[in-house]
Amino acid sequence: MGVVSPVGNDIETFWKNLCAGQSGVRLVAEFEEAQLTSCIAGQCEARYPADLSDKDVRRRDRYALFAMSAADQAWAQSGLDIEQEDSGRCGVVIGSGIGGFVSCQAEFARFLDQGPRRVSPLTVPKMLTNIAGADVAIRLGLRGPNKAVVSACSTGAQSISDAATAILAGQADVMVAGGTEASLTPFAMAGFCAMRALSRRNDEPERASRPFDADRDGFIMSEGAGIVVLESEAHARARGAAVLGRLAGYAETCDAYHITAPRPDGSGAVAAMRGAMEHAGITPADVDYFNAHGTSTQLNDVAEAAALVQVFGDAMPPVSSTKSVLGHQLGAAGSVEAIVCLLSIRDGIVPPSINYDTPDPECPVNLVAHKAQRRDVAIALSNSLGFGGHNSTLVFSKV
Repeated sequence: MGVVSPVGNDIETFWKNLCAGQSGVRLVAEFEEAQLTSCIAGQCEARYPADLSDKDVRRRDRYALFAMSAADQAWAQSGLDIEQEDSGRCGVVIGSGIGGFVSCQAEFARFLDQGPRRVSPLTVPKMLTNIAGADVAIRLGLRGPNKAVVSACSTGAQSISDAATAILAGQADVMVAGGTEASLTPFAMAGFCAMRALSRRNDEPERASRPFDADRDGFIMSEGAGIVVLESEAHARARGAAVLGRLAGYAETCDAYHITAPRPDGSGAVAAMRGAMEHAGITPADVDYFNAHGTSTQLNDVAEAAALVQVFGDAMPPVSSTKSVLGHQLGAAGSVEAIVCLLSIRDGIVPPSINYDTPDPECPVNLVAHKAQRRDVAIALSNSLGFGGHNSTLVFSKV
């Protein structure tokens, strides 16, 4: 596993701060200067692979650099040596909701200000959503299947399930998978502000993301990356790998309802959750922890809560939304939250949802409020629900 996040750029720091409920949301001076209605976000400290030169960094967009850093961490932890592997059976699925947005905005401004001759020849590759995966493949020497998933907030989760599908189809033994996002620019923020999707709680940033709370007023834009290394069980066992967990099941559905709003009854999410559990061969009673999509928006939280009630009824497992701490990392959210599930299984800790001060009667979820809980977690589920009606559920289990 590897992570870049507003609360830490390595797994152990990330996990410590997440379990402590230390918010990564801050006021952003650049957004204040732009006079945005929402001036808060979950920013990451610049995290780039240490061996890259300044020139190497300038030649890549921030989102790709995040992916490279997280992939380096995951690959190092895996213990894999590409010199000992068939590189043609080692692949990549790394997606992004928006891709190289920082570079897109910067080069367009240069075009307007200085004319077409001053636009960088690297503009197009820096913008492309597949380049993060290409950079990781080049860096690690992975010559197998390589693609990018783009499905808004479901991107990170669907990248993991697509990578697993490649392994199960016999196309690869090892896949590096996840999502990455870096789109915290005034222009991108202005677009989300225009939708009235973001919290305007600028006077108390750390308390702004409040999933399932009655006083929530929108989500918090964030950035980062989450990358995992998946292997077939046979390959992992043969090399004596230290296995962190099993991707036991997954499923994807579409609401086919609206470009941004979920189906109010949560039926699309219900189908994904039930499909993933059927794939894993488990029942709702087997689930020890549920990581909710939990964006802190009015519509999403109500619809997801309705889905949880339909699936689990009175036997709902402990639920948390780690977006309360991290903000919404868009295309990286699903893979970062997959890592949260694996860490919960590893350490027997369910991380908290912070800022849950006034329970919303329309969201009757079994929320782990304010403080982490010690709990034996053998099976954990994670939901990712994206604009466009994309629903994805992942099931992880202890090995």
